[in-house]
Amino acid sequence: MQVNPYLMFNGKCEEAFKAYHKILGGEIVAMIPHDGTPAAESVPPEWRKKIIHARLVGNGMVLMGSDAPPDRYEPMKGFSVTLNVNDPAEAERVFNALAEKGTVRMPLGETFFAIKFGMLVDKFGTPWMIVCEKAR
Repeated sequence: MQVNPYLMFNGKCEEAFKAYHKILGGEIVAMIPHDGTPAAESVPPEWRKKIIHARLVGNGMVLMGSDAPPDRYEPMKGFSVTLNVNDPAEAERVFNALAEKGTVRMPLGETFFAIKFGMLVDKFGTPWMIVCEKAR
């Protein structure tokens, strides 16, 4: 069994997934707009180019998402997408890239359980935790 985060965006899913691909690597294996799907008729014409399903896979991760119409969109809260990174320098790179134009909730630094740990909300509203754990 595998748990996969499914993120809902307010019209920025495609932009977010392209940014995540650039930062995290992997491959975008799905980027499906409403246009051309049975769901196209259930959304306003200006919404048909928005994403009904996106999927980024690779490096041990599966990240999925879509755009939620304005009447159904709720900002993300009550969770964080956690990235476990093996190298402290890579943790710094990923943290800084995701934090750009976002909000740092806890700066990346050493804790009792991690060589590097930090929390942020990126510019798309996704909450992240970046962890480079100490050897056990």
